[in-house]
Parts: sequence; C-alpha cells; structure tokens
Amino acid sequence: MLSGKIALVTGATRGIGKGIALQLGEAGATVYITGRTLQRTGKGTSLLECAEEIEKRGGKCIPVQCDHEKDDNIKALFDQIQREQNGQLDILVNNAYKAVTGIFENEKNSFWQQDAEFWDEVNNVGLRNHYVCSVYAARLMVPQKKGLIVNISSPGGLRYLFNVAYGIGKAACDRMAADCAHELRKHNVAFISLWPGAVKTELVSDLLAQRPESKSAKVFAKSETVEFAGKAIVHLAQDPNIMQKSGRILCTCLLAEEYGFTDIDGSVPVNFWTVKGMVAMRGYTGLAAWIPSFLKIPGWLLAAATHKF
Repeated sequence: MLSGKIALVTGATRGIGKGIALQLGEAGATVYITGRTLQRTGKGTSLLECAEEIEKRGGKCIPVQCDHEKDDNIKALFDQIQREQNGQLDILVNNAYKAVTGIFENEKNSFWQQDAEFWDEVNNVGLRNHYVCSVYAARLMVPQKKGLIVNISSPGGLRYLFNVAYGIGKAACDRMAADCAHELRKHNVAFISLWPGAVKTELVSDLLAQRPESKSAKVFAKSETVEFAGKAIVHLAQDPNIMQKSGRILCTCLLAEEYGFTDIDGSVPVNFWTVKGMVAMRGYTGLAAWIPSFLKIPGWLLAAATHKF
C-alpha cells in the first residue's frame, strides 16, 4: 500500500508514535522513528524494540536517537534522511511529546500554582519541535511537489482539557496545520491536524493504575489502541484527494467511518463527535447506553459553544 514511501514518526519508542510507526511499516513504508532511548531497556520502550516489531511485520525501520528539545539533533535527523533517501520524504508525523507525567501530577493545580517550567515541559517538545520538524520536512517535500505532514493534536485545542498549557499547545498545533497548509497548498503538500480519541498508552495505563480515582480516568474509560491513529494515517497517505483535507482538523473516529476501518482488535472506539460518545467520555456510561448512536454533534456547533466573539 505504501511501498516506496519514506515516513518519519517522531517520539516512537512507545504510545501513539509507536502504534503509528507499526501501521506505516506494516503498510510497506520505510519508517524512520525517533526517541531518546535507543538501546534495550527490558520494558518495551526502546527504539530498537520498536524497530524489531516493525520488521517482524514485514516493514523496514530505521531508528534514530534524537532529543527533540535540541535543534541540532533535529537538523541532524533530517540531514540523515536527505542523505540516505536522496532527499525523499513522503510522510512526517509530529508526535513527540514529553508531558504526560507532568499533566497527571499537576491536574489539581491551577495555572498560577504551576512552575513556569511546566509550560516548557508541555510545549517545547509538543509544539515548538513540531514547527521545527515541519520546517525541515517542507524543505524536502516542496521540491518533490508532494507530501503529508500530520500534527498529533487533541480536542484540548477546542475546549478546556487537563490544564491551560496543554490546551494552548494543542490549539497552536491545530492553527499550525491550518496556516502551514495555506502556504503549502500550491506545492501539493498536505498538512493536517489529527485528533485521536482517548488513547490508553503504556504510560497512561501505568498512571491510571496508580491513580484509579483520578478525574482523568473517566476520559480513558473506553479508549483507542495506540495503533488506531496509525490506521487513520495509512488511509490518509493513500487518499488521492488528500489535498481536499489539507489544513483541517481530522478525527480518528470519523476517518474510521469514512474509510471503513476498525481498531486492531476489531472494535470501534467511542466516537466523541456523537452525543453518546461525549456523554460516555465524561464518565456517564449508564446514561450513554440509552442515547442513540446516530445523534451527532456538528463541528460548527461545538466550536460555537466553546468560543466567544
């Protein structure tokens, strides 16, 4: 499906990044993956372990140790891709993120009660790095007149979720996709912002086990696997009309409906664009069971309800 394509997934030692890399590799792409841990740790969280799993599925993977807080590391990464692939890069997935633990630890603190460094923890890798990577990727994609850049974002860019720094960062990721897409359109390079639903990553599962009473636990009651977003990106990368989606926010659950795919276990994760899904994600599963699945929330209505002009 993606044979001959060159992809880069940042932050792929575990979680959504690993799931996306697995799906891209399984679809036939040559996948570069990055992370801070290259060697084996015995916990399934190293680049080498992810690369081995991709290759067991028949894919080709090139692991690159990279600290996405360091611009020289990022430049070296793209220099390597340019050198090894003769300047070809077809897919960039900006997924690297650092702040999951910090978000859980600060969920009871208002923004004025948090150290200023918390902003950097949330947005240096999760926002600034995405922009830097997109700059380098565009320099490869524009001359070849094709490419797809994906920012992994969340509904926290539209309405309050977790904390202030998180929401600002995700809203900026969404705006980055829209504005970069505007400038890239004439070069046939697509840039989208992808919203997975709640995803029970390895780290999230560990934190929920430690804090079962956490209010965040309700959000992850019915969640996606880490590979569901990967399935969405594989389908986007094959879509001959991808430029029609460029600059938009796309949701994994809605892409599953459009392209007709399910999660790796055959399940269909909660669609948070339905009334039923929204109620379920807030933890009211009993009430959600009585709500018809066809009642959907239009995007314009949700946007109007969460912004004031």
